[in-house]
Amino acid sequence: MSSPSLADRPIGVAVLGSTGSIGRQALEVLAGLGNSHRVIALAAGRDADGLSEQARRFRPPVVALVDPFAPRARDLPSGTEILGGPGALEALAARPDVDLVVVGTSGIVSLRPVLAALEAGKVVATANKETLVAGGHLVMPLARRRAAEMAAERPNDPLASPLAWIRPIDSEHSAIWQCLAGERLAGVARLILTASGGPFLDEPDHLDAVTPEAALRHPTWRMGPKITVDSATLVNKGLEVIEARWLYDVEYDRIDVMIHPQSVVHSAVAFVDGSLKAQLGIPDMRLPIQYAITYPERRPSPAAAPDLIAAGTLSFRRPDEDRFPALRIARAAGRMGPWASAALIAADDVAVARFLAGSLSFTGIPRLLEDAIGRFGRGTSIGPGVEDLESLDSEIREALGPTVEDSR
Repeated sequence: MSSPSLADRPIGVAVLGSTGSIGRQALEVLAGLGNSHRVIALAAGRDADGLSEQARRFRPPVVALVDPFAPRARDLPSGTEILGGPGALEALAARPDVDLVVVGTSGIVSLRPVLAALEAGKVVATANKETLVAGGHLVMPLARRRAAEMAAERPNDPLASPLAWIRPIDSEHSAIWQCLAGERLAGVARLILTASGGPFLDEPDHLDAVTPEAALRHPTWRMGPKITVDSATLVNKGLEVIEARWLYDVEYDRIDVMIHPQSVVHSAVAFVDGSLKAQLGIPDMRLPIQYAITYPERRPSPAAAPDLIAAGTLSFRRPDEDRFPALRIARAAGRMGPWASAALIAADDVAVARFLAGSLSFTGIPRLLEDAIGRFGRGTSIGPGVEDLESLDSEIREALGPTVEDSR
């Protein structure tokens, strides 16, 4: 049940989405950890050349290309097996020699391997929002069950906590997780998620004509196109509110969002005694990735510590939900339940793709989200299963796919 100690053997790691931004940085972190961790499995969507290059460097026993139309991986090292097809991610996540699964893949496709990993007793470190926004009602009971089993066997083991089984990689949730170390949830008054505000915090006055190029110029973070646009609309913060509800079992009324343009304070926790804990760091995803991989240990990191003198003034303010309605829409979807939050995140994927392709305006993104929640988010009182979520995702993509936006 527990990950092996460093004295037993290297911790076996599977990296899903290894050729994406999170996957590449996770491999950079793993390369710096020496012999304490070993890359067992790598998986990519269709980047065969990138996967082959990673396989030659890390020499894992197995790799996978999930996209059936992807070109063939070439020049794999001797002894490296290659898998393919939709079941490949689950197979990698549940391998006996894998202890920790890093999930850098996007989309609902990540839910099955996360559940398979937890069922098989593997730790999951995830940057995938669909895992909790759409499937939190499926994932967290499994994480709690694993933690309860460990608590009954070894109460003082770090794995006797749900957050040790489903470890957040997002900088904001990693910050809250770090602030909660050694604390009881009963002592938490509020969770405070910080947001940079993106490139359009104050300008221009009207957002309907902003371009994809402008939206992709994030002031502090360097991320993939999807998350960068989500940061510009603030929908990413709404999704993180839903994630926080599942991860920390805190009611929506006790989850706040605060704009912090300098991106030094990554999030904070307010306690019932009036004290406040915050986690500070420079904008570098390698730090939360490494914390998730090495927990409960802290190891030397390639990320530099923040220079508070150089940082100067740190400012905070409330988000403007009239200017950025996606935050309000996402929070409302979370309150409605898993059907609505699943509709929200699927519709956001379509909306961002359409915006980047030029068939949807920037202000059309929140309109599309609200329409999708109204059309698809009112399922039964019973939480959707995996098949339901996959069907809903397909239905929304087919209904809302690339078209020329109307003139609203």
